[in-house]
Amino acid sequence: MDKRLLDLLVCPICKGPLHASGSGNNFELVCRPDRLGYAVRDGIPIMLPEEARVLSADDPLLDR
Repeated sequence: MDKRLLDLLVCPICKGPLHASGSGNNFELVCRPDRLGYAVRDGIPIMLPEEARVLSADDPLLDR
C-alpha cells in the first residue's frame, strides 16, 4: 500500500491514525484505540466499521 495513502487514512470511528500490519492477502490497517482491523483487499482498504475485525485485548497487533 502506498505510504502517502496510508498517511491520509484515519479510523472512521475515532479519526485516529491507522497502523499497517501484515503483507499480501493478510494486510490490514489497525486502529489501536478502537481495537479494530480493517482489511485491505486488492490494494483497496475496506474502511466500513461493520466490516472491521474486532481485535482481542491481548492481540499482538495492538503492541506494535
